[in-house]
Amino acid sequence: MPIVRVEMWPGRTHAQKAELARRITEAVVEVAKTTPEATIVVFEDVGRENWAVAGRLASDAGS
Repeated sequence: MPIVRVEMWPGRTHAQKAELARRITEAVVEVAKTTPEATIVVFEDVGRENWAVAGRLASDAGS
């Protein structure tokens, strides 16, 4: 059972997540030779204050 975790900043709509889940599921089914029913996609919204790039919090970018 493939589980795909998607971590991203908050702000995507329900429709965007639904479309992303559909496309990810299609790709996993095709490449991993599994079924849609066995494919799980988990979305986790991570606030910018909990995300760092190059040693700087994303929430501090531009300040």
